[in-house]
Amino acid sequence: MESFLQTETVIIELLLIVSLVAIVMQWIRLPYTVALVLVGLGLTFQGAIRFDLTKDLILALFLPPLLFEAAFHIEFHNLRERLLPILTLAILGVIVSTFIVGGLVALGTSLTLPLALVFGALIAATDPVAVIAVFRALGAPKKLATIVEGESLFNDGAAVVLFNIILAVALTGHFNLFEGVWEFIRVSVGGLAIGLGLGWVTAKVIERVDNYLIETTLTTVLAFGSFLLAEEIHVSGVLAVVAAGILNGNIGPQGMSPSTKIVLFNFWEYLAFLANSLIFLLIGLEMELQVLYQNIGPIVIAAIAVLVARTVAVYALSWVTSHFRGGKIALTWQHILVWGGLRGAVSLALALGLPLTLGAERSLIQAMAFGVVLISLLTQATTMEPLLNWLKLISRPEAELEYDRSRGKLLALRAAHKHLQEMHHKGELSAHAWSILDPEMQAAEAEATNSLRRLVQTDPRLEEKEITKARRELLIAQRGALYSLQHDGLIDGDVFSELATEIDHELDELSDGQH
Repeated sequence: MESFLQTETVIIELLLIVSLVAIVMQWIRLPYTVALVLVGLGLTFQGAIRFDLTKDLILALFLPPLLFEAAFHIEFHNLRERLLPILTLAILGVIVSTFIVGGLVALGTSLTLPLALVFGALIAATDPVAVIAVFRALGAPKKLATIVEGESLFNDGAAVVLFNIILAVALTGHFNLFEGVWEFIRVSVGGLAIGLGLGWVTAKVIERVDNYLIETTLTTVLAFGSFLLAEEIHVSGVLAVVAAGILNGNIGPQGMSPSTKIVLFNFWEYLAFLANSLIFLLIGLEMELQVLYQNIGPIVIAAIAVLVARTVAVYALSWVTSHFRGGKIALTWQHILVWGGLRGAVSLALALGLPLTLGAERSLIQAMAFGVVLISLLTQATTMEPLLNWLKLISRPEAELEYDRSRGKLLALRAAHKHLQEMHHKGELSAHAWSILDPEMQAAEAEATNSLRRLVQTDPRLEEKEITKARRELLIAQRGALYSLQHDGLIDGDVFSELATEIDHELDELSDGQH
């Protein structure tokens, strides 16, 4: 019991730290995941919080919700349009990176070539969480985000499979090309098949259920269950989760009411936020700065090797895919793909799971993995926004930005005016001062209102977008009120169903009008 309470206390402390960091990051222009790693590093000096980060904890507990949430939101048509470059980078890119990194690390460090290739495989998977967050905040091209996120989803699975094959070769000294290729195909295809099968079954069950609690529970079971089942039969659990998420995310919501979709999307957004926050905080806690400092030479060599390999893989494979239909990637996008190839959770999970039989080399590989992850977060993640701006890839229209500025100014003026009025009523502001400030505030509000009106007259779509959003919020509020009325017994279930169905139809019409 005491051990359980200690664990619970540590989890609550971690969640509190996550919340505080998230609050502070609203005012500081620093990627959230980078801040969490830095806070974790800071906490290692205090020694107040200790938490053992293991391979199983990352892969079985934290990774499924992260993968499922990302896959759940990938649309079939976007994925299909960019499937060739995504799969090329995710599969061939992992292989190319593994061998380039392995070769360079073997030349520059004390690791033998087999162990250097083990490091190359475990560091091959990209983890662009911080980059995707910047994309969403700044309005980067959606197709670029699809490539970055899609590659990450599939190369996680490819890297894990390749790592296991190369690790087995390094430990046994036995390698057969045919066996290696067959094992790669068997594990990958098996994982995809498990995910597609379970995703399809779950989607069909969801079509016949109209209860957001049950539907949310079914997707939770799908995310973790597909991983566990795939791992149990020795195929890729990572790819099983990805396939299940993509299929269920594109078929499942078709049988859901709009209100259920909102609940489900919010649930997975929260779960992914929680998993992502905890994993990066724990990464910071797990890092030992003294060990990193002692291995600074090999870490720098490894970081350079990773960047060189990423550069070669992206530019070379993009040139190859450009000769096929749907495979062309703009040069500016290739720059982003190179610089956005951060490393993270999967690499650390594989490093932590290295067998003890590797001896001193195990500690060196782990230090190099942690060092590369830290360097990529501190350098690449923090400079992604300036790079996007420099390459002119921020696609938000200037009229929309100007509308937001004017609306923000108007809302701020109204809030200030209301505050002054409250001060006047409480006697904290004299009647004379109020008689001077009130007309000034009214004039400023009128000017801001006229500015908004002129923008809307120039581009009526701005107002339509805001009105549609407001109507959607009104309908959601109405449905919430109906649920409360039914819960309190003021209306019966049949009336609730009838009225809720009407609101759901209106929500569907609004959603259709936006596409």
